[in-house]
Amino acid sequence: MRILFYLLSIVIANVVTAAFAPLHFGMFIVPMGTLLIGATFIFRDLVQNKYGRKKTYLFIITALILSAVVSFLLGDTLLIVVASALSFVVAETADTEIYTRLKLPMAWRVFYSGIVGGFLDSAIFVVIGLSPLGANILPWEAVPAAIIGQIIVKTIIQMVGAIILNKVGPMKEKHLISG
Repeated sequence: MRILFYLLSIVIANVVTAAFAPLHFGMFIVPMGTLLIGATFIFRDLVQNKYGRKKTYLFIITALILSAVVSFLLGDTLLIVVASALSFVVAETADTEIYTRLKLPMAWRVFYSGIVGGFLDSAIFVVIGLSPLGANILPWEAVPAAIIGQIIVKTIIQMVGAIILNKVGPMKEKHLISG
């Protein structure tokens, strides 16, 4: 089920981003799919927690291929598909490696690794995919607001996920001990 949620969240994020205009919060620009991208880091951590680091990389490769195909089928330009794939690989790898190395409770590992993954995903995708360096969708003046807006949303999603995991984890352990 974890793998399914992980893969579906990535596909749905692509579909939502393609189908809906970005949100504007003051100066911040946030694609609608960003809400789900923040969740993908949490789902990936849950996959890694159950299947281990090596198998998780197989799921990341599967998700990368699936994401690129869906993005292309939705009409994204090759440059957007490449920027998305590159930001995905870098962010998911960073998240995986940080999650692996932190010796903290799961909720904190999810939170910290997701913050780094979200930052890298946002910065790489916006600069390579959307800026004048890439598809020229955003002018340079809008690039910082687009990156910061995505980072804020992804961090909030990570925080909510960590809070939920912090509440659910002890209850699950208590149930296993008493059961």
